[in-house]
Amino acid sequence: MSPLNYNHLRYFREVTREGNLTRAAERLAVSQSALSTQIRLLEERLGHPLFIRSGRQLVLTEAGRIAYDHANAIFAVGDDLVATLKLQAGQRRLLRVGALATLSRNFQIEFLRPCLGRADLEIVLTSGSLPELEGQLRRLDLDVVLCNEPPPAVEGLLAHRLSEQRISLFAAPSLNATARMVKEAIDGMPLILPTRTSSIRHAFDALCRRLNVTPVIVAEVDDMAMLRLMAREAIGLAPLPPIVVRDELQANALREIVSLDGITESFYALTINRQFPIPAVDELIAAFPGDPDPPVSREADAS
Repeated sequence: MSPLNYNHLRYFREVTREGNLTRAAERLAVSQSALSTQIRLLEERLGHPLFIRSGRQLVLTEAGRIAYDHANAIFAVGDDLVATLKLQAGQRRLLRVGALATLSRNFQIEFLRPCLGRADLEIVLTSGSLPELEGQLRRLDLDVVLCNEPPPAVEGLLAHRLSEQRISLFAAPSLNATARMVKEAIDGMPLILPTRTSSIRHAFDALCRRLNVTPVIVAEVDDMAMLRLMAREAIGLAPLPPIVVRDELQANALREIVSLDGITESFYALTINRQFPIPAVDELIAAFPGDPDPPVSREADAS
């Protein structure tokens, strides 16, 4: 087998950065036809197409994304060799994780814990809305997406349900809130609720209608971290899954008042069908505590 031509790899990296053969050829001071030939030779050497055309832009395929990561690692090691005259002991791989902006930080840490501090991994964590993150996942800019919403019905998307947690009302000890029944806890007490876009809020509103009680809402927020902080400040009772307030419970900064029967929150890891799976992602999903369901193929749901 012929060795890899690193000049081809350098050309490939420049085309990836520019997204355009003409601009890359100008930067490399070569003709566009010569550059195109070098890219084709690299694709033949690797056995996979590296680009697909989208309008006037060249976009990486899945194999191209993997080749680009390796190219960056290879040239980073070369730069380090020049600078320090010795190679690093091993290459660090990137693990790109997307998380819903309002998702519990405790849940994110719990998911990533098995990989934290690993010498062979560098974790890049990105937050955003679910449509933004799902788009990045499909473009292979992310390896896995964490969310607490029912995943969209998108072809090729796999939804791994990691955990389903009950929802309870939590309050700071200074509120002196006590209740044996849900209606007793809700009736007349100040409440901090998720906004109406939240599945927890929908279920909570339905519960209030069944109990024929009108909640006293003092605040509505769309961020779990802010909901937790406001509850800790004794502004009111807040419906939350235990994982969100784990630290506060251990420190006695919050107390569980009553469980909201029938209201739960599910946590998901979203992946896509890949020709080249990411071992670290599979390890994290398998290592998450609990008894997760098998992944649901959204391709099947969408058809």
